[in-house]
Amino acid sequence: MTKYVDFKQGKIRYTDSGKGRVVVFLHGFLESLEMWRLYQNLPNYIRKICIDLPGHGKSDNFGYVHSMELMAEGVRAVLKNEGIRKVVVVGHSMGGYVGLAFAEIYPDMMKGLVMYFSSAAADDKEKKKNRNRAIKLVEKNKNSFVSASIPLLFANHNRSKYRKTITHLVHNAQKMGVQNIIAALGGMRDRYDREIILKFAPYPIGYIIGDLDPILPKEVLIQQSKLAENGSLTILKKTGHMGFIENKKETYAALKKFVCSVYT
Repeated sequence: MTKYVDFKQGKIRYTDSGKGRVVVFLHGFLESLEMWRLYQNLPNYIRKICIDLPGHGKSDNFGYVHSMELMAEGVRAVLKNEGIRKVVVVGHSMGGYVGLAFAEIYPDMMKGLVMYFSSAAADDKEKKKNRNRAIKLVEKNKNSFVSASIPLLFANHNRSKYRKTITHLVHNAQKMGVQNIIAALGGMRDRYDREIILKFAPYPIGYIIGDLDPILPKEVLIQQSKLAENGSLTILKKTGHMGFIENKKETYAALKKFVCSVYT
């Protein structure tokens, strides 16, 4: 079921399916809640809440920069609207940054966190420069930026294999407004390092990563996964940043295993 909740001066779109214990799904940059269709097959006792983060999908834009904290407040607005108090959060890439911000602001609401091809580290100086370059490219030609960016999320050997899927992803992402894309880039650029959340979290944290991720080096993510006292790690072979497409079966199995281990 598709729903909307009032948030600031606009609305956040989300879907709500199933009954029981809640898993919140947060997509990545240039994506939308539609990426989580496969995970509607999780057990019936799992309630699936999939959210369009600010500026993405059919959610509204809320300013020049969408900080991870602002996005986390949008997630909270959805959960408050549904009367939900405890959740497992699954965040893909940027969604993981938002998940960590949510965990910092609302620690008592957390039952578990899946860093799904995502990182707890902030952008370093070089990455910040690259975000600023990206903003200029978007201002100049949004569609060219999107067309060039999305294929780079896949492992080299998968770019031709998933050419049709990539074309579809590009087409959908190009529907985003210039300001929406810039707001997300600015928010990711300015986000805080949240590795400390991993160290002190009393709930389980699972890392699901690709061994060929061109965006987030596996060595860095492996070290992060070790920070969590109750952590787990799944490394998917021959997989880039888009494991839900590049390695659909194993990615789903890893996520299902984590969620079911929390909600036994």
